[in-house]
Amino acid sequence: MDSESNSTNTLKKKDYEAELERLQIELVKLQEWIRHTGLKVVVLFEGRDAAGKGGVIKRITEKLNPRICRIVALPKPTEKEKTQWYFQRYVAHLPAAGEMVLFDRSWYNRAGVEKVMGFCSEEEYEEFLRSCPEFERMLQRSGIILLKYWFSVSDEEQERRFLERINTPIKRWKFSPMDLESRNRWAAYSAAKDRMFAYTDTKQCPWWVVDADSKKKARINCISHLLSHIPYQALEYPSIELPEVNKEGYIRSPLDQQTFVPDRFNSNSDD
Repeated sequence: MDSESNSTNTLKKKDYEAELERLQIELVKLQEWIRHTGLKVVVLFEGRDAAGKGGVIKRITEKLNPRICRIVALPKPTEKEKTQWYFQRYVAHLPAAGEMVLFDRSWYNRAGVEKVMGFCSEEEYEEFLRSCPEFERMLQRSGIILLKYWFSVSDEEQERRFLERINTPIKRWKFSPMDLESRNRWAAYSAAKDRMFAYTDTKQCPWWVVDADSKKKARINCISHLLSHIPYQALEYPSIELPEVNKEGYIRSPLDQQTFVPDRFNSNSDD
């Protein structure tokens, strides 16, 4: 199901950082175009656990205005939400004009983890497969630009990343009991993904598969693709001249009456 890592085709750090900086400048241009023209953009990020979805989302949003580009990462549904129309909790987070929303996992939870882990009934699962393409066509007819990315990672690379999470203190929080289950049920998740694609990889709204065995390449490739699929133009900013600061009549309160955070470094040294 997933692609193998290609160790002979690596991306050098300096090349990656230079290209990422260039792409992030383009993302700012896209953001301003979305705001200026009132576009509504939805991007879904799905895939295996530890496939690198969060890293791509972080690089996309790093330089953007969170009021224009926001992340939606919903927790498990409440008891009340379980009684609602399945798509209802996601509809509440769709963008207004001038916004881009990135779903860190989405309504496709039902076709993946809910199906494999038995969190939904067979009837609910089958109904999702039937209704999801119609739901997405409805979103597109309403004027929403919808892009769907599936991050594909090999068994070997996922294992390496899981072990890194387990053994690295600042990453340990990322590893959950669900990660263990995703390893135990690899084949079941693969079968669920294949069936999901069979129903929802449509001409109107296709799945775009990102080879994610190399995190750096996955980030560059995904961001480049995103930019290429939303037509935008760079906007000219008006010239701005900063006025002189008017301090007339202001007397600053004594600094020794304020409580400062302790300086842990030598203020006389830049090293």
